[in-house]
Formats: sequence, structure tokens, C-alpha cells
Amino acid sequence: MISHVVLFKLIDRNNAQKARDVLLGMKCKIPQLRNIEVGIDILHSERSYDLALVTKFYSMEDMKTYQAHPVHVEVLKYMTSVRESSVTVDYES
Repeated sequence: MISHVVLFKLIDRNNAQKARDVLLGMKCKIPQLRNIEVGIDILHSERSYDLALVTKFYSMEDMKTYQAHPVHVEVLKYMTSVRESSVTVDYES
């Protein structure tokens, strides 16, 4: 199983709920996406990011297919417009 984790720092933290909804909108629309979780930060510390996305795939090939899927491409465009920065980690479990 491949886990793809993305942390987003938003330009405006007030957009966190909408961004969460946009990310969760991918659920059941991309066959290769096995699981999706999105969480809004509740601590709001100086080190905190505003939003976390955790997605799971059966293989790297599935993750690559997901990344090119039109639904993901549209979500990526939106997230690029509202994020200040993002960091990712991908790992196999």
C-alpha cells in the first residue's frame, strides 16, 4: 500500500473548510484512490500547517494514474490557487 500525505499552508486559513470539501470531492470519483482522509488543523501553533490530506493506493502506478486523472487535476488547480505552500511525503506500508 502506498500512502501519499500532503500538508497545506493556506493563504487564508478561513478557506480551510472549503478546501477540505474540494479535496474530499475526489472520493469515489477516481477508481485508483483506495482511501482519502482530510483534516483541518485544530492546534494553530506557529509550526502547524492548516490542512492534511492522506490518500492511499495499491501501487505506485495507481498513484501516478490518480495524479493525471482529470478530477485530481482540477482539484490541484484549486489547491494551487489557495495554498501558500505545501509539503509531501510518500511511503510504502
